[in-house]
Amino acid sequence: MKFAEAFSLHHGDAEWQRRDLSDWLTDLFEAPSIQIEARCTGHIRTHIREELTNAGWAFSPRIEPNYDLTVTGMYRDLAFQVQTGNISRAVYDLMKLQYLYTQKKIEAAALAVPTKAAADIIGSNIANADRVWSELQLFDRIITVPMLLISFD
Repeated sequence: MKFAEAFSLHHGDAEWQRRDLSDWLTDLFEAPSIQIEARCTGHIRTHIREELTNAGWAFSPRIEPNYDLTVTGMYRDLAFQVQTGNISRAVYDLMKLQYLYTQKKIEAAALAVPTKAAADIIGSNIANADRVWSELQLFDRIITVPMLLISFD
């Protein structure tokens, strides 16, 4: 697995750079031992969990105490979500990140998804950067959290 490209919505890139975490974020996906193939998502998630935990992030925190809704990680005023499943889950992830932002629990977020080519290898109708970025631009007045969309393959 390797980092492919980052897309910035509402100056999300500036927010991650301001915290000196932009390179760290993209380096999460420099994992040559993880091959993009069918049923590789468990390996990706294990890798992400280990990296977040080692860097002091809260892994899988709830967005609200009384709801079983989580994001992949939170650190200070940032949230991170990785999505390697169905495209419909990515939209749900955006809602959770936007909620955290509107509740002033975060100031910026990142969502990581495979490239279109990698998503096609992983499975059918998997979230991919092309589609998520296109839809983020369509809904940029609804999804207002400063965000980096990270793609990997």
